[in-house]
This record gives sequence, C-alpha cells and structure tokens, in this order.
Amino acid sequence: MDIALSPEETAFRDEVRAFLATHLPPAIRAGAAASPSVFVEPDIGQAWNAVLDAKGWLGYQWPEEHGGPGWSPVQRYLFEKECALAGAPNLTVLGLKLVAPVIWTFGTAEQKAFFLPRILSGQDYWCQGFSEPGSGSDLASLQCRAALDGEKYVVNGSKIWTTHAHHANRMFALVRTENGSRKQAGISFLLIDMNHPGVTVRPILTLAGDHEVNQVFLEDVEVPVSDRVGEEGAGWAIAKFLLENERGGSCHAPKLLYDLDLLAAAAKDEPNGLGGTMADDPHWRRRVAQARLEGQALEMIELKILADIAKARAPGPQTSLTKLLASNLRQTIDLMAVDLYGAAGLQLDAERPLYGDDAPPPLHSRAAQLAAPRYLNSRAWTIFGGTNEVQAGIIAKTVLGL
Repeated sequence: MDIALSPEETAFRDEVRAFLATHLPPAIRAGAAASPSVFVEPDIGQAWNAVLDAKGWLGYQWPEEHGGPGWSPVQRYLFEKECALAGAPNLTVLGLKLVAPVIWTFGTAEQKAFFLPRILSGQDYWCQGFSEPGSGSDLASLQCRAALDGEKYVVNGSKIWTTHAHHANRMFALVRTENGSRKQAGISFLLIDMNHPGVTVRPILTLAGDHEVNQVFLEDVEVPVSDRVGEEGAGWAIAKFLLENERGGSCHAPKLLYDLDLLAAAAKDEPNGLGGTMADDPHWRRRVAQARLEGQALEMIELKILADIAKARAPGPQTSLTKLLASNLRQTIDLMAVDLYGAAGLQLDAERPLYGDDAPPPLHSRAAQLAAPRYLNSRAWTIFGGTNEVQAGIIAKTVLGL
C-alpha cells in the first residue's frame, strides 16, 4: 500500500482545503464544535449541506449518474479528512450515505428519480427504523409487521433508538412481511412517510440530556407498495448491503486525532496542581501518546481498506475492526477530556443547544462545558452500529478464523 499522494490527489486536497477555508461559516464551525452528539442539529447540518450542494460536493460518495461528483475512493477520504481537520459538522449520513445507495442500487427508476434529488436538496430528512424493543443486536428477530392490503401495506409495531425521528419526514424501515422458517426471511425494506396518520414519535433523552433518539410507534400506517425497495422478502439482503456500505471506507481516525490535538493544546493552559500545567504531567503525556498511536494505527487500517476499495475489492469484515477501534478510542478521548478539566469538566447543563446566543454560559470554558455531555454521549459508541461484543464476534469468526 502506497500512502503517498499523487500530484493530482495533492491538488485535489488543496482545492478542498481552500474551499473549506473560505466557505465554512464560522457560526457553523462553532456550532459543530459545541455539539456533544455525533449527529448535529438540523439548523447546522442542513445549512452546511446547502453550501456543499451548491458546490456539487454534497453527494460526494455518489456516482455521477445519480448526482454525485464521481470522486475516487481516495478523493472521498481526503474530503472527509479535510472536513474533520477544518471542524466542519458531520453530514446527515442517514439520507446521504445509508438510504441513498440502497435506492440507486435496488430501487425502481421512479424511486431514484423521486427520492435522490430530494435527499440532496434537503427536502427529505431521513431516519432509520431498524432496532426494536428486544431486537437490537439480534436485528433479524424484529416483529414490526406489514400486512399487504391491495396496493398498500398496513404497518404495525414500533422502532426504538431512532435517531432524529423528531426531525425526519421520511423513515427507511425493516418490517416483517411474512413468517418464514428462518427469521432473516420474510423481511422487507419500506420507505415510510413520517407524516402519515398513525406515526407517533416519543422522545428518549440520553444520559447527557440530549434529545437525539426516539421511539417511533406505527399504528395502521399505510405505505404504498410502490414505496417498497426491492422484492418483498429481500429486506435482509438489502440491510446487509446498507451496513457494509455504512462501514466501508470509514474515516474515523482524522476526526479522533483532531480532537486529541485540541485536548493536547488545551492541556498547556490547565493547571496540574503542582505549579505547572497538565502538558507538563508525564502521566498525561503518556495517555496522549498512547491515544495518538492508536489513532494513527486506526488510520493505517482505514487506508488499507481504502486501497482495497480503490481496487474494486469489497471492504469485507475488516470494517468491524475499524468500528471497534474507533468506538473505543472515541470513549478514551472523551474520558481524557473529563480528566483534563477536572471539576470544571463536570458541568452538565439541561439546556440545548450548547451553541448560539441562548446557550447556557460555561463555568470555565466552552470546551470544559462539553466534556461531561460528550463523555456521556459517547457511551453509545460501543452500542450503536453493532455492539463491541458483536464486532468482536465477527472479527473472531471471519478475520481470525476462530
């Protein structure tokens, strides 16, 4: 694997860097920096999406025939890395990276023509209806049912941990359309209008006090057959495609290393109680060095997977390794922030958001104010997208052959 950039790739990186320097509004950058959640609020996220859409870069992972710039895997990684280093907010991944590839791969011509432009324009904001009470890690045991009635399905059941369902007007969901001998059989993939009668969204507040997840109740919700993606019963295969696409070509390391660099810089101003600063403390420096080595190792794994994707190879089960390592390192860095700021890092405001004119004032600094909510929020990293235990099982079986 050659990690040196070609002249063309260097020129592309510089173009992205220059664009971010001039087109990333300070207010959006500040809002992203003061968001403890992985998912930024729509007022920030959608505003940044609009800037990128005007440039033609919003669907940067999309092929040209569906409205994307047609970038190579290396260009996509460079774009994500430069966005992370510039402090840009995370993009609305549920629509752009999860459901859009499903639609252009398995959808009808009518579905592609209708939904894909609306994702880019921001007209449709998506949430994911996969997990259910009792069906999280064992997703195939889901019980939300969709009964065929003429040219529509009647859906009954509930979904839980549904991120940003309170903002979304669309949900892509796995539903059971038939009871088969295998629990993976009889699952279909539906696109559900959240404004349909019978859809109820109930908020769930996280440990940090953030409202980002919800439980969604579906009671006799009617969904046209034309809003089913793929054949009836093909939902499990489509879901596997979606999850592999979600993890393939990940770019966690640059953001993690960026956050670690911010902590290391902040340590120069935080007293260590011995007349110096935390940056002078050898134990702190060892923790920073250990985390940096882990981040750099993760980046090498991500680049190796990227090299495989660039050669048209499937990312494979190694993506479980990047998910596992990134989740653990995210929690390590957020714990370091709490330790760095000490008592000042325990501020936990009930108000949200923590940016803008109405944000609660920090007792010490904005970074210290974010330490506790970020630490609590990142507890979910080792659960969402596949728990650490599930990822370890996949690695043991498919990578190590145990």
